[in-house]
Amino acid sequence: MKVNKIMTVKLMLSLALVAGFASCSKNSSSKNASSATGWKINDKKGGFQYNTNYKKQQAAPGLVLVEGGTFTMGRVQDDVMHDWNNSPTQQHVQSFYMDETEVTNAMYAEYLYWTKTVFPPTDENYKNIYDGVLPDTLVWRNRLGYAETYTNNYLRHPAYAYYPVVGVNWIQASEFAKWRTDRVNEATLEKEGYLKKDAKINDVSAESTFSTETYINTPSKAFGGKEDVVLKGKNGRAKAGKAGKDGVAKEPTNVYATRSSGLINPEYRLPTEAEWEYAAASDVGNREYNLYKGQKKYPWRGSYTRSGKRQVKGDQLANFKQGKGDYGGLAGWSD
Repeated sequence: MKVNKIMTVKLMLSLALVAGFASCSKNSSSKNASSATGWKINDKKGGFQYNTNYKKQQAAPGLVLVEGGTFTMGRVQDDVMHDWNNSPTQQHVQSFYMDETEVTNAMYAEYLYWTKTVFPPTDENYKNIYDGVLPDTLVWRNRLGYAETYTNNYLRHPAYAYYPVVGVNWIQASEFAKWRTDRVNEATLEKEGYLKKDAKINDVSAESTFSTETYINTPSKAFGGKEDVVLKGKNGRAKAGKAGKDGVAKEPTNVYATRSSGLINPEYRLPTEAEWEYAAASDVGNREYNLYKGQKKYPWRGSYTRSGKRQVKGDQLANFKQGKGDYGGLAGWSD
């Protein structure tokens, strides 16, 4: 009988502890209370401030999410020439955002226009900057080739506006990625009221440009330190804090957008070789949990590049070429 009473007391104590822990968990997981300390979050009196309204990262213009996974990278067919320079290996790729299409002539033309406007080549101080971002249009030139007309027309003519930009080297591509990071974040902060409206057009100059890195580290120095452009609080409505015991009003806090606000997009960059091949070859239909199964030559099932469906029989299944050379005159590849 005594044993039963002891067991009953232990059971009640366990239930009380479980209920207590459940209660603590429920209270500490509140949106306005810390799950680590139980302190209030975003209290008007001060203390730890945190963005509790953040939902998820919004895709930047032109980007699509590529869900990460594991795949076989490298040669997926017999190496009959025994080069052994692209041996298959298993690689894991984290999720990332990537442009839905290649960078087009129209997209790169924006970069050229902005650079020429902000750093006019007629100014002796900036005469080499614009030339440094121009693509090499002579890549089309080839002895006895058919592409000579592209040398003068491909980059600038509107007929090729949405064709992939060519003649861009690695340094130019990296600088374009940095420029795009700044322009996207500049537009976002303007939309959210942290930068003056249309400042990116009316107030920009060689000495006054927006830099994401500068804004994060020293916001007041962005745009050349122009206080009328870099606003304190949304639409410049930051209010000073209440006066302390000394009668001096406190300076407003959290008046600029930060990483924790969720408004600033991560930096653009060039994809790694693994990311590029993964995005090109992955096929959701052959995915099992986090693994893409099999070694395929093409993203689709089969060993042929042309469609076998009656409605589109013979059409190429993708916009690609298996190797270098002039494909003019071959069925399916127009000049």
